[in-house]
Amino acid sequence: MAAVCPTCGLPDELCVCEEMAKSAQPVTIEIEERRYGKEVTIVKGLDDRDIDLKRLASELKSALACGGTTHEDAIELQGNHRDRIDTVLAENGLEVR
Repeated sequence: MAAVCPTCGLPDELCVCEEMAKSAQPVTIEIEERRYGKEVTIVKGLDDRDIDLKRLASELKSALACGGTTHEDAIELQGNHRDRIDTVLAENGLEVR
């Protein structure tokens, strides 16, 4: 017997909760300057209950060739990636403000 998603009630193979959560959450991108003039790209507005932040952060780090980390509702990436991050997030189904 297949496992059932507690949110939508569909089997796990057919569950669309994460895709629906991605399209419902517009994210914001900020560039913050840290110590010694280092820049950090911060992706805010993500809900960690509906979206797998660690997997999304891993995909972003691979696509942008940088390091980074996750927090409760944000992903921090090393460097200024404002010009390329929009397309990578759109490929993952997220709407960027």
